[in-house]
Amino acid sequence: MKVSGRVRVPGDKSLSHRALMLGALAESPSRVRGLLDSDDVRSTARVLATLGTRIEWGDGEARVHGRGRRGLQPPAADLDCGNSGTTARLMAGVVAGHPFRARFVGDDSLSRRPMLRVKQPLEAMGASVELERGDGLPMIVRGADLRPVVWDTAIASAQTKSAILLAGLVAGVRAEVHEPAPSRDHTERLLGAMGARVRTNRCTVALEPVTQLAPLDIAIPGDPSSAAFLVALAVLADDGELELVDVGLNERRIGFMHVIRRMGAAVAWEVEREVGGEPVGTIHASPSSLHGTTIEGAEVPAMIDELVVLACLAARAAGTTTVRGARELRVKESDRIAAVVRNLRAVGARAEETADGFVVYGARAPLKGSVRSSGDHRMAMAFGVLAALPGNAIDIDDRSCVAVSYPRFWEDLAGIAP
Repeated sequence: MKVSGRVRVPGDKSLSHRALMLGALAESPSRVRGLLDSDDVRSTARVLATLGTRIEWGDGEARVHGRGRRGLQPPAADLDCGNSGTTARLMAGVVAGHPFRARFVGDDSLSRRPMLRVKQPLEAMGASVELERGDGLPMIVRGADLRPVVWDTAIASAQTKSAILLAGLVAGVRAEVHEPAPSRDHTERLLGAMGARVRTNRCTVALEPVTQLAPLDIAIPGDPSSAAFLVALAVLADDGELELVDVGLNERRIGFMHVIRRMGAAVAWEVEREVGGEPVGTIHASPSSLHGTTIEGAEVPAMIDELVVLACLAARAAGTTTVRGARELRVKESDRIAAVVRNLRAVGARAEETADGFVVYGARAPLKGSVRSSGDHRMAMAFGVLAALPGNAIDIDDRSCVAVSYPRFWEDLAGIAP
């Protein structure tokens, strides 16, 4: 199989969410180009509209009419977050600093995802957070005049960190967060680009009190998590080269690239410019002979969304690949540890589940069988890469779930390996 092409993957999902939210809190209209048009980002737009924000969105560009730092309106209906954990957790922080009540709901998958991790710091700041079913949605947030906070997170979570920072932003108080390892820093970078005073030091971020935010004018770069799936197919191919342009290359998002290069992948990237505080550039990938490796906990935050496709790559690599310190995978859209091991076994690969990760034994025999995605977009895309390889015969039960993050995935995958 030969790969070829020059592809621009859809806009970064994490940045798209945050650009809409921060644009809604700015003092005047923001312009966001290249916004990811996916189910998850539409959930954020819908929640903001329920809170009174006018968003004009068409032809890949959105105009967000900012209402000011504390100008959102009390909702007349539940805030429906769909499948988006980013929407639920970050908007909980936004609502916590407003003087009203909001009830957050989501689909069955999102309703099972943990929300205690945002409840605790937001209540420490003075908000009231009620979880109706233990540790998931529905969730009722009653905002207040919040207190400053210094918070140590139990896990490295960009969503928890961002919820605290956004609560501090809206309330106009200082918020400081300490993490056990560095997580994604898109919120901090965008806040800095909008004029906020943000101090960062690897595992610590501190936001000083903000009176107002300048509007955004940003072109969202391509999502490195989406790019990873096309890179994976290029690495597993027999011939050719793939070029991915205009991709976000934030170091806290490209752990996958570093790890597969360690496994022998012919992958390279170069930063060409900066957009909204984010490095942006081009990725080149071509066929390679891979060998197994070990991923430890410190590497996990920078590749948390790519660990499923890494497991699929490991199934075609020589030797054994071990992932440790990835317990967070159990509370994603599915229990990704259990699901990826189950699905690898279902198609004939050898894999073992551990408490906080998995072990995959590479082989070259054809893979055949049926995959249950559990409605998880990353699961469907990862096994879609293996299904595209000649000699494999893999059926994926729900191909449509990729709409959460990469609506045109199947077209792009077929396009680079016609």
